[in-house]
Amino acid sequence: MIENRSLLLPYAAPYFAYVIIASLLGDVVSDEINYILRIIAATGLLIWGWRWYIPLGGSKSFLSSMLQGGVFGIVGCAAWILLLLPFTEAAEATPWSAGGFALRVVSAGLLVPVFEELMIRGFAFRLALQWDQCRREKIDDPLYTALHERSINDLKPGEWSWMAVIISTLVFMIGHGIPEWPAAIAYGLLMSFLLIKQKDLIACIVAHGTTNLSLAAYIALTGSWQLW
Repeated sequence: MIENRSLLLPYAAPYFAYVIIASLLGDVVSDEINYILRIIAATGLLIWGWRWYIPLGGSKSFLSSMLQGGVFGIVGCAAWILLLLPFTEAAEATPWSAGGFALRVVSAGLLVPVFEELMIRGFAFRLALQWDQCRREKIDDPLYTALHERSINDLKPGEWSWMAVIISTLVFMIGHGIPEWPAAIAYGLLMSFLLIKQKDLIACIVAHGTTNLSLAAYIALTGSWQLW
Protein backbone atom coordinates (compact mmCIF):
# COMPACT_ATOMS: atom_id res chain seq x y z
CA MET A 1 0.00 0.00 0.00
CA ILE A 2 1.25 3.48 -0.88
CA GLU A 3 0.00 5.76 1.89
CA ASN A 4 -1.58 9.08 1.01
CA ARG A 5 1.30 11.21 2.33
CA SER A 6 3.53 9.63 -0.35
CA LEU A 7 0.93 10.30 -3.04
CA LEU A 8 0.51 13.97 -2.20
CA LEU A 9 3.54 15.15 -4.19
CA PRO A 10 2.77 13.34 -7.48
CA TYR A 11 -0.82 14.61 -7.45
CA ALA A 12 -0.04 18.19 -6.40
CA ALA A 13 3.26 18.88 -8.19
CA PRO A 14 1.89 19.59 -11.72
CA TYR A 15 -0.73 21.99 -10.35
CA PHE A 16 1.66 23.95 -8.14
CA ALA A 17 4.38 24.09 -10.78
CA TYR A 18 1.85 25.59 -13.18
CA VAL A 19 0.65 28.15 -10.62
CA ILE A 20 4.11 29.09 -9.34
CA ILE A 21 5.48 29.73 -12.83
CA ALA A 22 2.43 31.87 -13.60
CA SER A 23 2.88 33.88 -10.39
CA LEU A 24 6.64 34.35 -10.43
CA LEU A 25 7.11 35.02 -14.14
CA GLY A 26 3.84 36.79 -14.94
CA ASP A 27 5.46 40.23 -15.12
CA VAL A 28 8.90 39.04 -16.20
CA VAL A 29 8.36 37.23 -19.50
CA SER A 30 5.77 37.42 -22.26
CA ASP A 31 2.51 35.49 -22.05
CA GLU A 32 3.76 33.18 -24.76
CA ILE A 33 6.96 32.26 -22.91
CA ASN A 34 5.07 31.98 -19.63
CA TYR A 35 2.61 29.47 -21.07
CA ILE A 36 5.31 27.48 -22.85
CA LEU A 37 7.19 27.10 -19.54
CA ARG A 38 3.99 26.13 -17.71
CA ILE A 39 3.08 23.55 -20.32
CA ILE A 40 6.55 21.99 -20.28
CA ALA A 41 6.76 21.86 -16.48
CA ALA A 42 3.25 20.53 -15.84
CA THR A 43 3.46 17.97 -18.65
CA GLY A 44 6.83 16.71 -17.44
CA LEU A 45 5.54 16.31 -13.89
CA LEU A 46 2.40 14.53 -15.10
CA ILE A 47 4.54 12.03 -17.01
CA TRP A 48 6.74 11.55 -13.94
CA GLY A 49 3.80 11.05 -11.60
CA TRP A 50 1.61 8.92 -13.86
CA ARG A 51 2.70 5.63 -12.25
CA TRP A 52 1.06 6.70 -8.97
CA TYR A 53 -2.26 7.96 -10.29
CA ILE A 54 -5.55 6.13 -9.91
CA PRO A 55 -7.07 4.70 -13.13
CA LEU A 56 -8.97 7.36 -15.05
CA GLY A 57 -11.63 4.93 -16.24
CA GLY A 58 -14.31 3.13 -14.28
CA SER A 59 -17.19 0.75 -14.79
CA LYS A 60 -18.88 2.90 -17.43
CA SER A 61 -17.90 2.82 -21.09
CA PHE A 62 -15.42 5.32 -22.49
CA LEU A 63 -18.06 6.65 -24.91
CA SER A 64 -20.53 7.17 -22.07
CA SER A 65 -17.95 9.13 -20.09
CA MET A 66 -17.10 11.24 -23.12
CA LEU A 67 -20.74 12.07 -23.80
CA GLN A 68 -21.56 12.79 -20.16
CA GLY A 69 -18.44 14.92 -19.87
CA GLY A 70 -19.37 16.92 -22.95
CA VAL A 71 -22.89 17.66 -21.69
CA PHE A 72 -21.74 18.58 -18.18
CA GLY A 73 -18.94 20.69 -19.64
CA ILE A 74 -21.34 22.84 -21.65
CA VAL A 75 -23.66 23.24 -18.65
CA GLY A 76 -20.64 24.13 -16.52
CA CYS A 77 -19.51 26.77 -19.01
CA ALA A 78 -22.93 28.43 -19.00
CA ALA A 79 -23.02 28.41 -15.20
CA TRP A 80 -19.48 29.82 -14.99
CA ILE A 81 -20.30 32.73 -17.32
CA LEU A 82 -23.58 33.56 -15.57
CA LEU A 83 -22.02 33.48 -12.09
CA LEU A 84 -18.82 35.32 -13.02
CA LEU A 85 -20.15 38.15 -15.20
CA PRO A 86 -21.71 40.12 -12.29
CA PHE A 87 -18.31 40.28 -10.57
CA THR A 88 -16.23 41.46 -13.53
CA GLU A 89 -15.72 44.78 -15.28
CA ALA A 90 -15.47 44.67 -19.08
CA ALA A 91 -13.79 48.09 -19.17
CA GLU A 92 -10.80 46.75 -17.21
CA ALA A 93 -10.12 43.86 -19.59
CA THR A 94 -7.65 43.93 -22.46
CA PRO A 95 -7.49 41.42 -25.34
CA TRP A 96 -4.78 38.79 -25.31
CA SER A 97 -2.22 38.55 -28.08
CA ALA A 98 -3.00 35.90 -30.70
CA GLY A 99 -0.08 33.71 -29.59
CA GLY A 100 -0.84 34.05 -25.90
CA PHE A 101 -4.51 33.27 -26.45
CA ALA A 102 -3.73 30.21 -28.59
CA LEU A 103 -1.33 28.82 -25.97
CA ARG A 104 -3.85 29.48 -23.21
CA VAL A 105 -6.54 27.64 -25.15
CA VAL A 106 -4.26 24.63 -25.63
CA SER A 107 -3.26 24.68 -21.97
CA ALA A 108 -6.75 25.24 -20.56
CA GLY A 109 -8.41 22.77 -22.92
CA LEU A 110 -5.95 19.86 -22.84
CA LEU A 111 -3.53 20.12 -19.92
CA VAL A 112 -5.22 21.92 -17.01
CA PRO A 113 -8.24 19.57 -16.94
CA VAL A 114 -5.95 16.57 -16.50
CA PHE A 115 -3.84 17.79 -13.59
CA GLU A 116 -6.65 19.71 -11.85
CA GLU A 117 -9.08 16.79 -11.95
CA LEU A 118 -6.37 14.38 -10.79
CA MET A 119 -5.56 16.63 -7.84
CA ILE A 120 -9.07 17.83 -6.91
CA ARG A 121 -11.46 15.00 -7.75
CA GLY A 122 -8.78 12.29 -7.85
CA PHE A 123 -6.79 13.01 -4.68
CA ALA A 124 -8.43 15.73 -2.55
CA PHE A 125 -11.93 14.21 -2.89
CA ARG A 126 -10.71 10.74 -1.93
CA LEU A 127 -8.46 11.94 0.89
CA ALA A 128 -11.36 13.94 2.34
CA LEU A 129 -13.57 10.86 2.06
CA GLN A 130 -11.06 8.73 3.97
CA TRP A 131 -10.66 11.44 6.60
CA ASP A 132 -14.45 11.51 6.95
CA GLN A 133 -14.56 7.72 7.25
CA CYS A 134 -11.91 7.81 9.98
CA ARG A 135 -13.81 10.57 11.76
CA ARG A 136 -17.01 8.51 11.67
CA GLU A 137 -15.09 5.54 13.06
CA LYS A 138 -14.15 7.72 16.09
CA ILE A 139 -10.43 7.41 15.38
CA ASP A 140 -8.47 9.79 17.66
CA ASP A 141 -6.55 11.57 14.90
CA PRO A 142 -8.50 11.04 11.66
CA LEU A 143 -6.31 13.32 9.52
CA TYR A 144 -3.08 11.62 10.60
CA THR A 145 -4.65 8.22 10.00
CA ALA A 146 -5.96 9.22 6.56
CA LEU A 147 -2.55 10.55 5.53
CA HIS A 148 -0.28 7.91 7.06
CA GLU A 149 -2.37 4.73 7.26
CA ARG A 150 -4.75 4.94 4.31
CA SER A 151 -4.39 4.97 0.53
CA ILE A 152 -6.83 6.50 -1.92
CA ASN A 153 -6.07 3.50 -4.14
CA ASP A 154 -8.11 1.33 -1.75
CA LEU A 155 -11.37 3.19 -2.43
CA LYS A 156 -13.90 1.90 -4.92
CA PRO A 157 -15.04 4.13 -7.82
CA GLY A 158 -18.21 5.99 -6.87
CA GLU A 159 -17.61 6.05 -3.11
CA TRP A 160 -18.42 9.46 -1.68
CA SER A 161 -19.63 11.51 1.27
CA TRP A 162 -20.93 15.03 1.66
CA MET A 163 -17.74 16.05 3.45
CA ALA A 164 -15.70 14.85 0.47
CA VAL A 165 -17.89 16.91 -1.87
CA ILE A 166 -17.68 20.02 0.31
CA ILE A 167 -13.94 19.85 1.00
CA SER A 168 -12.93 19.12 -2.60
CA THR A 169 -15.17 21.96 -3.78
CA LEU A 170 -13.54 24.36 -1.32
CA VAL A 171 -10.07 23.26 -2.48
CA PHE A 172 -11.14 23.96 -6.07
CA MET A 173 -12.57 27.34 -5.05
CA ILE A 174 -9.38 28.43 -3.25
CA GLY A 175 -7.42 27.87 -6.46
CA HIS A 176 -9.35 30.70 -8.14
CA GLY A 177 -9.58 34.45 -7.64
CA ILE A 178 -12.17 35.82 -5.22
CA PRO A 179 -14.50 37.13 -7.98
CA GLU A 180 -14.58 33.58 -9.37
CA TRP A 181 -15.56 31.93 -6.07
CA PRO A 182 -19.34 31.71 -6.69
CA ALA A 183 -18.71 30.16 -10.12
CA ALA A 184 -15.99 27.88 -8.72
CA ILE A 185 -18.28 26.60 -5.96
CA ALA A 186 -21.05 25.81 -8.43
CA TYR A 187 -18.59 24.16 -10.80
CA GLY A 188 -16.97 22.13 -8.04
CA LEU A 189 -20.36 20.79 -6.98
CA LEU A 190 -21.24 19.99 -10.58
CA MET A 191 -18.00 18.04 -11.11
CA SER A 192 -18.50 16.17 -7.82
CA PHE A 193 -21.96 15.13 -8.98
CA LEU A 194 -20.53 13.97 -12.31
CA LEU A 195 -17.81 11.98 -10.51
CA ILE A 196 -20.36 10.26 -8.28
CA LYS A 197 -22.72 9.62 -11.18
CA GLN A 198 -20.19 8.39 -13.72
CA LYS A 199 -17.68 6.86 -11.28
CA ASP A 200 -14.57 7.84 -13.25
CA LEU A 201 -12.24 10.76 -13.86
CA ILE A 202 -12.47 10.60 -17.65
CA ALA A 203 -15.90 12.24 -17.56
CA CYS A 204 -14.62 15.01 -15.26
CA ILE A 205 -11.54 15.64 -17.41
CA VAL A 206 -13.64 15.80 -20.59
CA ALA A 207 -16.16 18.09 -18.88
CA HIS A 208 -13.43 20.40 -17.60
CA GLY A 209 -11.80 20.57 -21.02
CA THR A 210 -15.15 21.18 -22.71
CA THR A 211 -15.93 24.00 -20.31
CA ASN A 212 -12.58 25.71 -20.86
CA LEU A 213 -12.73 25.39 -24.64
CA SER A 214 -16.35 26.62 -24.71
CA LEU A 215 -15.41 29.56 -22.51
CA ALA A 216 -12.51 30.42 -24.82
CA ALA A 217 -14.85 30.33 -27.82
CA TYR A 218 -17.37 32.56 -26.02
CA ILE A 219 -14.64 35.05 -25.12
CA ALA A 220 -13.28 35.14 -28.66
CA LEU A 221 -16.74 35.62 -30.18
CA THR A 222 -18.03 38.23 -27.72
CA GLY A 223 -14.84 40.00 -26.71
CA SER A 224 -15.58 39.27 -23.02
CA TRP A 225 -11.91 39.27 -22.07
CA GLN A 226 -12.74 40.03 -18.43
CA LEU A 227 -13.80 36.40 -18.04
CA TRP A 228 -10.17 35.28 -18.52
